[in-house]
Amino acid sequence: MNCKIHPSAFVDDGASLGEGCQVWHFCHVMPGATLGKGCILGQNVMIAPGVHIGNNVKIQNNVSVYEGVVLEDDVFCGPSCVFTNVINPRSQIVRRGQYQSTLVRRGATLGANSTIVCGSTLGQYCFIAAGAVVKGEIPDYALMAGVPARQKGWMSRHGYRLKAHGDGWICPESGWRYELRDGQMRCLELAEDQPLNPK
Repeated sequence: MNCKIHPSAFVDDGASLGEGCQVWHFCHVMPGATLGKGCILGQNVMIAPGVHIGNNVKIQNNVSVYEGVVLEDDVFCGPSCVFTNVINPRSQIVRRGQYQSTLVRRGATLGANSTIVCGSTLGQYCFIAAGAVVKGEIPDYALMAGVPARQKGWMSRHGYRLKAHGDGWICPESGWRYELRDGQMRCLELAEDQPLNPK
């Protein structure tokens, strides 16, 4: 499938990699894991059995994606960000089969060293700041920062903080317009499921 897999990486039988994936030094993709097209796994990334990863997902160095986590298309996971799948782990108690799911929606960015507590859903194109600890339901386009993370504003699809402009919101880089209605932000330039750079 035209993938690049470094000799030090392990891609187990039963794992599925889409066309054009790159798997770099010391990675481990376990049986039953599925990656879409064009994904990049940086150094020392582990993808657990049964994990589903969409297209064009970029996972930076030292990230473990545990069973129960789903990453939709175009997600960015910064270096050493953390996922969990058990809310109350104890070494002496086996809790396999009690994993809580985590869903990271399309286009979300998870900053370096951020922690995503299991059972959370992160909305489309949300932006989690470096070092933030996130739990719960995160709105589309929300900018989240702090411990625990709290919403600090809204981010555009291009990764810039949205600025209020008249009765709407504007991305300072692209000039694209956004609308906040009933507490939900949406982009007025593209459908929510339309890629930023169509191929």
